[in-house]
Amino acid sequence: MSDIFNNTFENKKVLVTGDTGFKGGWLCIWLKELGADVFGYALPPKTQRDNFVTTGLVNKINHLDGDIRDLKRISEYVSKVKPDVVFHLAAQPLVIESYNNPHYNFETNLMGTVNILEAVRACSSVKAAINITTDKCYQNNEWPWGYREIDPMGGDDPYSASKGCSELITSSYIKSFFSKEDTPHVASARAGNVIGAGDWSDNRILPDMIRAYEAKTKAIIRNPDSVRPWQFVLEPLYGYLKLAENLYNQGKRFSGGWNFGPSAYEDYTVGNVVDEVKRLVPSLQVDMPNQTKKLHEAGVLKLDITKAVNYLGWKPKLNFEETIQFTVNGYLEELQNSKNVYSSRVKQIASFCSK
Repeated sequence: MSDIFNNTFENKKVLVTGDTGFKGGWLCIWLKELGADVFGYALPPKTQRDNFVTTGLVNKINHLDGDIRDLKRISEYVSKVKPDVVFHLAAQPLVIESYNNPHYNFETNLMGTVNILEAVRACSSVKAAINITTDKCYQNNEWPWGYREIDPMGGDDPYSASKGCSELITSSYIKSFFSKEDTPHVASARAGNVIGAGDWSDNRILPDMIRAYEAKTKAIIRNPDSVRPWQFVLEPLYGYLKLAENLYNQGKRFSGGWNFGPSAYEDYTVGNVVDEVKRLVPSLQVDMPNQTKKLHEAGVLKLDITKAVNYLGWKPKLNFEETIQFTVNGYLEELQNSKNVYSSRVKQIASFCSK
């Protein structure tokens, strides 16, 4: 696998909070293949199907079970590890769960951000740190064009509001504590609906369809007309790594917020995703019932990626059809060969990098 990040991460200590999560697990695999000394901090994996378990990451990286809400524990771990680079992904990641338990959602996504930034602030080894949030951090006005990094933060549902707050916290810390050259270079990264094998969360369209396919039942699809910035998981991770590379090597001019999403013309609905998955898996059954009472979710949500394209040299590698194909192939390989999941993930990273 070629190193497209100029060997920035080779032999570096890299801390990933949320390493037991979907994106965190993929990021750890990629970093390990880049030669980094990877450390993780997160709650234990929720199921035996999580990336962290199926890929055997527990035996491949250095990991500590911990809650991001525990300031003392995360601070002590950061102080002990002395990382060069930090990626903060530990969070409550689901819109529906934020309605079910709003207190936990806000406590995790707000104070978790404060805690990791405090830990970074107290650790002299850290040169670059990135807070990973979401496209839903923006105040969504249902515009047909993409949101830019300078647009207002917001969010109606508790999840979106908490991520908007996480962005404001990050911006405050950058201006208040990380503005001098001898302090860590800090940024935030915003990505859209990320899909890929290894995600088995409830109430997510791809995991729901793959579970239905496996169980030979119908997948229940909500909001088929909603437009989302669909991305294969390696697209935003590629962006996070490019951002970290530039923060580490070139400093504070890369601080602040960055969007990572599909190209502007890639407008696809939930229904489009269902149709493409069914084309690849003809036996899949779906049901799209009318929902008279439903929780609020954004109808149209797009990101403007001009900044990342122009200043990081980053751009999406996959079109919509390739995005769905990479995702479905990853799930099917896992279902068919559960003993070589790590190798399957590495193979997909190599294939992605060759694009």
